[in-house]
Formats: sequence, structure tokens, C-alpha cells
Amino acid sequence: MSLLSDLINLNLSDSTEKIIAEYIWIGGSGMDLRSKARTLSGPVSDPPKLPKWNYDGSSTGQAPGEDSEVILYPQAIFRDPFRRGNNTLVICDAYTPAGEPIPTNKRHAAAKIFSHPDVVAEVPWYGIEQEYTLLQKDVKWPIGWPIGGFPGPQGPYYCGVGVDKAFGRDIVDAHYKACLYAGVNISGINGEVMPGQWEFQVGPSVGISAGDELWVARYILERITEIAGVVLSFDPKPIQGDWNGAGAHTNYSTKSMREEGGYEVIKKAIEKLKLRHKEHIAAYGEGNERRLTGRHETADINTFSWGVANRGASVRVGRDTEKEGKGYFEDRRPASNMGPYVVTSMVAETTILWKP
Repeated sequence: MSLLSDLINLNLSDSTEKIIAEYIWIGGSGMDLRSKARTLSGPVSDPPKLPKWNYDGSSTGQAPGEDSEVILYPQAIFRDPFRRGNNTLVICDAYTPAGEPIPTNKRHAAAKIFSHPDVVAEVPWYGIEQEYTLLQKDVKWPIGWPIGGFPGPQGPYYCGVGVDKAFGRDIVDAHYKACLYAGVNISGINGEVMPGQWEFQVGPSVGISAGDELWVARYILERITEIAGVVLSFDPKPIQGDWNGAGAHTNYSTKSMREEGGYEVIKKAIEKLKLRHKEHIAAYGEGNERRLTGRHETADINTFSWGVANRGASVRVGRDTEKEGKGYFEDRRPASNMGPYVVTSMVAETTILWKP
């Protein structure tokens, strides 16, 4: 008799050309990932050639019960690290039956910005540093922490090694390899300042693909923590008190910034970000005011600042960028639960299209 694990790991290509496509979308909260699978007659590599599908939007907070059908439009395809073989993960966005994007479809508006000729010409690159916290399932307390108590103060945990410093490395490494398998442009991982907190980086990715890749990386992490029996938290301040929060620092450059004289372009872009600070903060994640306090490597939420190598600023410019006179900068304001389509397109719109 086969074991359950044997059946889960069946290689479908041994007996059929059919594949399983897991359609993934974002639910009504803006952070709840949803997915369901369907059988296709064979592999498909071009998203528009995949069939559209539908779901019950009244069950995800995205449609009324009397008119609940929401249509999924496939937008990006990745290899499936769970089913493997020719099976795929499909990032979708959501529309009404009449073809209008539903209010929670943030990808549609972002795609409009990224398809603007002025933005296309600047080839915007993004590198997103996604921080997250792993929690014990039944008590919602960080893994590695004594239940009802606290570990030693921060200091030894950042990029730490050892049983008393690094908690959840098996989950983190499984996620790293699964993302590489899937085709996500994941560029690294590290342990974070608060114990039980980790970070992965996606990028450099161009335009809308940064959002697609971050969302599928989040989905893969949700699935792995599901298997491990651990709760994944994107809360920007999961533990109150003298503990670091969780952000999604967004590194950004344009073609003009990467060329000679780019440092002056960077400074002009930062000045534009300063002028729209309130608008950006409003779009950079729920609960971010609990994180952006001016402590724990953050700038105060009400004050815009920038500096070279300054991790206490709203925007940080690297030493290498200053030295070479070109490169990129880091917007340190986005929270860990930010919407990547919103943040990436807003940065591009403000720095490239907006005329103060």
C-alpha cells in the first residue's frame, strides 16, 4: 500500500500530460491570500492563454451575496514547488463579470502606471526586503520565546547562528529553495533583530513583476508555515515594547539614476517623496504608526528625513551610491504588510510622472 506521502509526491508526467494549476489571488483584507486548483490539458507558459476562472466573492469580502461572482484573470506563472513536475502557480487579479477591476484589485492600477511610456523608458528596478515573524500556533507568541515570557534583549539574534539565537531556520531555508525553484528572483535571506523574525529579499525586479514575485513568495511562505504548523505574521509591530518592528524596505532605481549623474536624479526624486510624504505613509501599510516611532531603526512617521547610510531616516542612500554618483536608494517607510503593487507603482508615479 502507498503511504500518503507517496501519493502526494506522485509524478504526474509518468502517466498524463495534464497538469494542475493553482490560481492565487488576494482577498478582501488586502493581505489574505486565497487559492484553488484546476486541471489543464497541458503546460501553459503564457498567462493570457490560461483560462479565466471565477470564485465566490461574498466569501472573501469582495462581493455581495446576491451578485457574488468575481472573475480571475491570470497574470503571472511560476513553477509549483509543492506539486513539482509541470504543475504551476498562477498569480491572478480580480474583475467583475463586466470586466471592471474590483476595488481591492491593486494590480490593475499599478499596471497602468508601469505601462506609461515615461515609466517604461526609465526601467524601474525594485528590491523589496520582506520582514516577517513566525509565531507559535496555539499561543500566537514568537517561536523560540518562552510561553508568557521574553527572551534575552535584542543583540545576538540579527543574522545569528545557534540554537539559542536562530529560531525557524528550517522554514526559512525551505522557503528560500522553494522560491528559487518557482522562478522567483529571491536574492537572499537573513535572521532579523527580534528573535523569531526573519527577512527575505525579492529583486532586482522590473516594474509590475516586483509585485507579482513578492506575492507568490508570500504565498509559498504561507504554504510552508502551514505544513510546519507555525503561524506567519506580517504585523508591522508584532510585540509591543523594546522590540524591532517588521518592515518591507523598498530599494528603487531608474535608468537615469543608474547612469552617470544619477545621484542628482536621486536627490530630486527624494525631494518629490518628501513633498508627498503623507500620501505615501497612508498607503504604506496598516498599523505602521506602531512601527515608525523614531526608535528601532525607524524614522518618526510624521517627519520625512533622508541621509547617507542612515537607518534612522525615512529614505537611506547607500555609501556606494554617494561614492559612485549613481545607483539606488531605499525607502524605509513601507510596513511588512504593505501592498507591493501599491508601493512600487506609487514610488514610480511620484518620482517619474508627478510634476509638483
